[in-house]
Amino acid sequence: MSANTILLTGFGPYANVSVNPAQTVTEALDGETIAGAKLHGHILPGGFFKCIEAITALIDEMKPDLVVMMGEYSGRSMLTVERIAQNFDDATRYGLEDNFGYSPTNEKIVEDGPVAYWSNAPIRAMVKAMRAANVPADISDAAGTLCCNHLMYGALHHINSNGLPIRAAWIHLPTLPEVAAHVDHLNMPSMSTETSVTGVRAGIQAMVENEKDIQEVSPSRFQI
Repeated sequence: MSANTILLTGFGPYANVSVNPAQTVTEALDGETIAGAKLHGHILPGGFFKCIEAITALIDEMKPDLVVMMGEYSGRSMLTVERIAQNFDDATRYGLEDNFGYSPTNEKIVEDGPVAYWSNAPIRAMVKAMRAANVPADISDAAGTLCCNHLMYGALHHINSNGLPIRAAWIHLPTLPEVAAHVDHLNMPSMSTETSVTGVRAGIQAMVENEKDIQEVSPSRFQI
């Protein structure tokens, strides 16, 4: 398929994350051209609802063909492409606040919105391409209940509610080695920015080249 413009987003430091891989990967890929499509990287505010306001404004201004959102998921050992975003926020269960001091409990993201949205990205093709690039990757069916799931749901709600011809993907990234090396994070899985960039680049290329997802089985041993 033809895609000319890709909006790529990440978060900066958030909660107990001092260096966010979503920021380092976004900054590394900003300005690249992949399969003929130009990447435009933006770091979004790490706040519930503020991040949705920021991405919907960017979508309306840029009118991208594809949107690729990224965030960190501590404890995961590989890139994970999310299948579903649920209409639900619950940050207090983790004892976390966003960067503006807000911590929702059992709240809907959109009061009258659907329970969930499926990703409209070719997630099997993306994971296959990431693995072919020698980067560990898998499909995830659990995006969490923090800002990552929140933003993914908000972006898909905006796209669906307005009938926009945009495909959107969410990619979770492992913790960076410099964070995992801290004594408080012993035994935490990690991945370098360079490896994550290689995997994300391969996933984006697959997204550009596959308007519809492949139907072959994507083997998984992913549990979290």
